[in-house]
Amino acid sequence: MFNRDTFKTFSRAVALGAVAISAIAFSGSAKAAPVQLFPFFQPLPPMAAPQPLQPYQPYQTTPYQAAPSEDQDQVEMPARFRRQTVSYATREAPGTIIIDTPNTYLYYVLGNGQALRYGIGVGRDGFTWSGIQSVTKKAEWPDWTPPPEMIARQPYLPRHMAGGPGNPLGARAMYLGGTIYRIHGTNAPETIGKHVSSGCIRMTNDDVTDLYSRVNVGTKVVVLPMTERRAELGTATR
Repeated sequence: MFNRDTFKTFSRAVALGAVAISAIAFSGSAKAAPVQLFPFFQPLPPMAAPQPLQPYQPYQTTPYQAAPSEDQDQVEMPARFRRQTVSYATREAPGTIIIDTPNTYLYYVLGNGQALRYGIGVGRDGFTWSGIQSVTKKAEWPDWTPPPEMIARQPYLPRHMAGGPGNPLGARAMYLGGTIYRIHGTNAPETIGKHVSSGCIRMTNDDVTDLYSRVNVGTKVVVLPMTERRAELGTATR
């Protein structure tokens, strides 16, 4: 049977005990560190001070550097290798190209005993050739694909190179018959007057551009052999 007085007495005892425990905890709080109720919550790091806005800088592009012009040869040619009109006796018709391999000259026959003479670079020992061919193709800033024979001798060569100022074929090329040979420009004008190529005929970019403007597909090309080396052929007329 429920006793109201007994319940009141029990309630007072519980209340007094709770007060006593709180008092004890409060009295020791000065010495003990407070207990963290949620130790797994980490305090947020302090906020960094905002950085001042930088003034707007427009996008800067790298200045474009134009490719060298077609007539820009950096090497000073000896006078005898500069393009000039000379006296030249030949039975070949005007418009014919004659390659004087021994003397490293190319003649473009003008007629009436005259020709336009250019300095050239020709094949080195073992790579010269002779005969009659014709121009079968013309190309501006031609691509270069070294033939298999050249790759076999020089494995380090690229298999293909796009046309441009850095291409060994230079600004223009005139292809000779069905051979691998060409009359072409060069990015090494210092080789003009020398026997250095693998059989092709080299000209400065300025000279090959001039000759290219005069020559048509079908133009006859006569390549003289090395055995016909002669002293200076042709006397300058201007």
